[in-house]
Amino acid sequence: MKKVITGKDIVRQLKADLIGKDSYRGVTLTYTWLANQFGHFSLGFIPTFVGYLILKRHFSEQRASLYAALAVSLFWLTFEIFNFLGPLLSRKSRSTYVFQPAWGNIAFDTITDLIYFWCGALMASILCAYTTMAFVALLILTVLVLYPAYYWYLTKMYLQAPSYPFQFRLSQWSTEHIPDEDIALVRRFLDNEEQGMHLFLFGPKRSGKTSLSVAIATELSIRHQSAVYTSAMKLYCMFFEHDDDSAANVLWTWRKASILVIDDINPGDPIKEDIITPERFLSFVDTFSTNDINRTVLRQTNVIWVLGDDDASRKLSERWQDMLTGIGVEKEKLLSLNLQLYSQAPVKAEYDLRMQS
Repeated sequence: MKKVITGKDIVRQLKADLIGKDSYRGVTLTYTWLANQFGHFSLGFIPTFVGYLILKRHFSEQRASLYAALAVSLFWLTFEIFNFLGPLLSRKSRSTYVFQPAWGNIAFDTITDLIYFWCGALMASILCAYTTMAFVALLILTVLVLYPAYYWYLTKMYLQAPSYPFQFRLSQWSTEHIPDEDIALVRRFLDNEEQGMHLFLFGPKRSGKTSLSVAIATELSIRHQSAVYTSAMKLYCMFFEHDDDSAANVLWTWRKASILVIDDINPGDPIKEDIITPERFLSFVDTFSTNDINRTVLRQTNVIWVLGDDDASRKLSERWQDMLTGIGVEKEKLLSLNLQLYSQAPVKAEYDLRMQS
């Protein structure tokens, strides 16, 4: 059964983020998100307090507190509208994307930021000079922020559990040439609602295999699918482990993940030789496997395979697909993308694709 994050998991993570020192435990994505929202709150609170000190010389204290909060709230509203609509309406910005950003997701992130800005401004207004209007508005915003806070904190947990090597969204992946059919292939893998879909990514060094695999899996993590990122060598060791995620202090093991990314199966050009063959991989799958559990999990999990070069003479794609069909994977669920012919280099997206999204 595939793992989902429960309320108990959220409470445990929240406790870990709020209690303890970062100097010895490191900073998690969930902790970073909490700190970021506190920063948004402060950017509403502090300017409102300063504005109140200035305006109270010309208005009553209550009016000064309301005007200061209103001015700061309008400033951040204008700033976020420009920050969001600028890249959205820019023809040059839109043309740089191979895969368009999830604009709805980013819009929701922008709205969440605005609520925290406004909460900070209204809190400062109330503390400077209490007004019923500011109190009611703050109460409404507090209720409205509950769901976004839950959603984004949960999303951060789904993003940090896979242990991705870097933060990278699909819209940040860029290449000079990629046909529409390959873009549709990636979309098919992303939008697949069944389990057991397999995507092979072939290409030499610096072709963008790893960045594309991380980007695809990241999008699925944002959709709250449990994912695991690993190298082939590490996965070999996992084949021998018992499925006990509590002992490893992780949210889920590879057997309970909905999406599995297997990186560094073969390096590709300039290393011509295949270090790992389909036959060798399958031998590790079957070694000490009770009741074919490893085969069953691979058959029922969405997997991204990051391999080396492929060409007509080597028939590498065909050999890996034959290995999977041999363990029961349907041919219709086998997708292959060869990046060998594409000159690919990840670029920084012009839009602010913060990992809030």
